[in-house]
Order: sequence, then C-alpha cells, then structure tokens
Amino acid sequence: MLINKTKRAMQNLERLPCLPLRAEQIEFIYSPAEFKQQIIHLIRHAQSRIYITALYWQHDEAGQQILDEIYRAKQANPELDVKILIDWHRAQRNLLGAEKSATNADWYCEERAKYQLPQDPNMFFGVPINTREVFGVLHIKGFVFDNTVLYSGASINNVYLNQSGKYRYDRYHKITDKALTDTLVNFVKNYLLDPSAVSPLDISNRPKIKDIRQNIRFFRKSLAADAQYHLSASITLNDSLTICPLFGLGSGNNILNRTIEDLFQLVEQKLVICTPYFNFPRSLQQKIRRLLEKGKQIEIIVGDKTANDFYIPPSEPFKMAGALPYLYENNLRRFSKKFEQAITQGRLVVRTWKDSDNTYHLKGVWVDDRYILLTGNNLNPRAWRLDAENGLFIHDPKGELSEQAQQELTCIRQHTRVLTHYAELEELEQYPQPVQKLLKKFARLKADKLVKMIL
Repeated sequence: MLINKTKRAMQNLERLPCLPLRAEQIEFIYSPAEFKQQIIHLIRHAQSRIYITALYWQHDEAGQQILDEIYRAKQANPELDVKILIDWHRAQRNLLGAEKSATNADWYCEERAKYQLPQDPNMFFGVPINTREVFGVLHIKGFVFDNTVLYSGASINNVYLNQSGKYRYDRYHKITDKALTDTLVNFVKNYLLDPSAVSPLDISNRPKIKDIRQNIRFFRKSLAADAQYHLSASITLNDSLTICPLFGLGSGNNILNRTIEDLFQLVEQKLVICTPYFNFPRSLQQKIRRLLEKGKQIEIIVGDKTANDFYIPPSEPFKMAGALPYLYENNLRRFSKKFEQAITQGRLVVRTWKDSDNTYHLKGVWVDDRYILLTGNNLNPRAWRLDAENGLFIHDPKGELSEQAQQELTCIRQHTRVLTHYAELEELEQYPQPVQKLLKKFARLKADKLVKMIL
C-alpha cells in the first residue's frame, strides 16, 4: 500500500530525536557586528570548553583579534579545552585569485609558537571531506562555548565579522542548552577528530594529501554512512518547542537533505527560503513547482549578483570564478520566467538583496510559522552531494519564537527589492564580454551542468 508523500514526510519528522527547549534559551542575533561581540563575550567567559567548526579562519584583522582572545582565555585557564576544526584544503591555500603567499595554516603555526608550549595540545585541526576541495569541504557550522552554541553560516574573517564597515550578511542564533552542546561536541570527538585522516594544522610537518589519500576516502565513506548526532535523552516531535541537530553528507542516507525535502512537502500555507547561490537541486525544484501548482505561497530571498561573494566588478581584471554570480542570476531569470504567472498572481515572491558593496550569505527555511531550519546548507547540488553539512531543526508549534523569527525576516527583507517580472534581471547579452564568452563556452561544451553541480 502506497503511503501519501505528505504523511510519510510527517512520519519522518516525528521519528527525529529532539531536545525540549524553552523560548528563553534561544536568542536571535540580527547583525554581524553583534555576532562578533557575542563571540568575544563567550570566549572571555568560557570555563571548560571552546569547540569551533567552520569552513575557514582567515589570517586578517578579525581573525587575529578572535584568535588573540582565544589564546588569552587559554593562558588564563590552561585547562580550557579548545578545538578549532576547519576545512583541510581551504586552510592550506591562498584566496582564489590571490598571489601565492603564506597560508592560514602557516599562520596557525606561527601563533602556536608565539603563545603555546611545545607540549600543549593542538588547537587547529584540518578536516578533509574529500581528496580535492572541489569535490567536498567541511561545511559543518557551530561555535560551542561551555553550554552555549552560536550557530551561523559565517566563518572567521574581516567581512563576516564586519571588521571595517563592510560585511557579509548571514544568520546568527545563540542557543544555551547543555544537552545540545554536549551532542555537538560529542559528534566532533566521535566522528570528525579521526586521526587517520584529520591532522593538526598548527604544526609545520603536516602530511601530504598523497600520503593520506586512501585514508580520506575511507573517512568520507564512514562519515556518509555512519555519522549522526546522538542524543543522550530525547523526545519525539510533540506540541512543545523542540530542537534537533541534523547531519548530512552525500546523496545516500542524508538525514539533513531528507528533512529539508520533508519540510517542503509539509507546507500548508507559506514557505520562505534563503539561499546565496540560486541553484536548487532537482528534488527541491520539483517540490517548489508542486507547491505553486497547489496554490501555496513561496518567498525566495536571494542575493543580487553584485552581492555574491564571487562577484568581480567589470572595472577589475576578470577571473573565471567571477562568472558564477552571472550563472546564478541566469538560473534565477529562467526560473522567474517559468513561473511568471505565479509571480504576477503574488503566489511566488522573489526578493533580491543588495546593500551597497556588502555581500549576502544567508541560508535557511521557514515553514508556516511552525518550523525553522538553521543551516549552512546552500540548498544547491553541491550541498546535496559533496559537502559535509549540518543544521538545527526547530519545531515551534505554539509560535513561541514567532516574534524573534519575524524580526529576523524583517531585517533580512530590509535591503531587498521584489522582482515583478523576469525581464528586470539582465540576460546573457547584457553581461560583460568575458562573462558572455565563458558562459557560452560552458553551454557549447555542455559543461554548465557540471559547473552547477559542483559550485
């Protein structure tokens, strides 16, 4: 007997192990400057542990400031357990397009030599999700300070932390709960700190990829098959406020992907989506189409191409990565043309975000003022298949967080404009010549599909 898809989606959510929460345990943070101040405050007050997972920690003014705070806290309290996990590949290369120079990992070594005794435990660890960065990175989020987690898609650098008046906008949430932070830390210890593939970055004699290639393959396979968040005591979805940590890697048994698809399936009235890179995987495209056919309301908030972190102004030398924002805008234009009637009727609202030369990095899902997903997942094919991702799924059946959630959405919408017709977006012939040339070449070689899958 076939089970209705909506019923199956509900059953999936009801089987998720959740932690009970009180509304006062969750604080929405609305700006990158405030997020930075929270990081500093929590470092200074940490008593037992600091566990940070992020894509990267950049050697710049903000990176130096936060690392100095960490070292000061460690010197004041030598028993403080500090572990910083970032992507192995990203830490050992320069920024895209930058001249070859010392890497972030080299800086970690210098700071360790300056602040730590040789026998002190390592702090920085590189996690290789695949043998090459293009085929998967550590995209797991969460900063744990004792029993508090700061959850955001942001990494540590100047622009994410609004160091000099320029910012990359993300979502930021502070959750204080021992059971949740224990779960996040145990996941790091049990699955990510695997010494066969994961090595310290703050040492000079780091292994070469060729020497651990096979170990990385086994590590990735093990993560995809076995890794999950284990709750010491949990409840199932009920009529109270709960939170559930989710992990996903690859296209197989990916609980995070499945939960996102289930949330799309369960929309009764309205779905709100944030993504910085407009490139939905096929499964989400199909669910969006079906929701619109059923008359549901959908709001998509995406960055303007000039607010994309890969955007290069036409006045500057062109690099291949600079074509990506145009590729995403091209996707958005085709999507908006396909659903032109839904836009005209107001069932589909597409907002593009732009605030001067700042950039947009928001991800997440809101369903019917009942479900909220905090995640670093970009809702694109790369996140669906290649990167190691996580998220925090919040069930709020009584609307206890609705005021904070609406304030967050109000802040997000502040610098957006509503698309009234697909023709408001530029088309290929209006792009700079180098972009036109590259995108036409991609299309001619049928490489555009491959590019969309991995970027």
